[in-house]
Amino acid sequence: MTVQPLPERAVAAVVPGEDDWRWQLRRAIRTAGGLERALALTEAERDGAIAAERGGFPILITPYLLSLVDPHDPGCPIRRQFVPDIREAIPTPGDRRDPLGEEEHEVAPGLIRRYPDRALLLLSDRCAGHCRFCTRRRWVGRGGGVASRARLAAALTYLTRHPEVKDVILSGGDPLVMSTPRLAAVVASVRRIESVETIRLATRVPAVLPQRVTDELLVALRPLQPLWLMTHFNHPRELGAEAQAACRRLADAGFPVMNQTVLLRGVNDRASVLIELFRGLVRERVRPYYLLQMDPVCGTGHLRTPIEVGRRLLEELQGRLSGIATPRFVVDTPGGHGKVPVAPDFVLSASDGVTRFRAPDGVVVDYLDPAGAARLDSPPGPR
Repeated sequence: MTVQPLPERAVAAVVPGEDDWRWQLRRAIRTAGGLERALALTEAERDGAIAAERGGFPILITPYLLSLVDPHDPGCPIRRQFVPDIREAIPTPGDRRDPLGEEEHEVAPGLIRRYPDRALLLLSDRCAGHCRFCTRRRWVGRGGGVASRARLAAALTYLTRHPEVKDVILSGGDPLVMSTPRLAAVVASVRRIESVETIRLATRVPAVLPQRVTDELLVALRPLQPLWLMTHFNHPRELGAEAQAACRRLADAGFPVMNQTVLLRGVNDRASVLIELFRGLVRERVRPYYLLQMDPVCGTGHLRTPIEVGRRLLEELQGRLSGIATPRFVVDTPGGHGKVPVAPDFVLSASDGVTRFRAPDGVVVDYLDPAGAARLDSPPGPR
């Protein structure tokens, strides 16, 4: 297969080494002391960082991520996502160590199946940055590294023996933090399973380590299509020049790119912030896919919003954003029972073939069903 050359990088290195993703990871902040030297920490952040270093969810902030952080504002939306807070030690009703029941639904080592037609394969516990709201904080960054070949072989055997699984999501950690040859080999192994129609790569890399989207990566993955990139941008500040360039390179290389935004208190729980983010993503050919209610993982109560907040925000977005820029608001139900959409209700009443709506502009409008149309519970006619 002939692979066409890729366009030149849109962003040049400012300092030698900074545009290398491995350089970024080697120089990441991983200790409370390193964080103290970089930022003017509040008491809650300092105590949270010490607790994280002593056995809590580990710290990981690359120089690139640090460049997005306001060093003096504790309310900075990037800071709230990556800097520990002592409130992580405060339990909240409904907290779960494994909120999505992944351990219960593990059908082979690292392979999680919660739906009839798809499965999730965890490739590594490594990430490009440790989000404090991580749903897998029980496991991420704990030293396991990339899954062994034997572990992956067991998962691949399961997928081969279960052809009803059509869609495989490769996640972790972040699969794009693996070396390119290793990642390409894993994707190729999944692609060789004839019953697997679609592969998705779930990654935070375009937002937090855009330097990783290299020519080497794109050339290695392009022959393995159809391959969807599921990104994770939460705030417009993450969509800077480097991240925009990474998204453009993915789209130019032919990868469909979809985004999943997690709704976070004090980060993106305002309609104006979401509108700016979603419009910015669409400009870079990234489709806003989900606005996710945050999973009730232990230590994250201070970052979660009530479900009603998400419903209200979607109502505010209706009519203010185009359809391609408007995601679905979903809740991944605790225990691993699957995602359910939660939508604002614009129906005021429905009876006798007349449905009354409150339109996005506030006007009340009646919609009349066609005369003699079959009701929902009527048997279908001949086809």
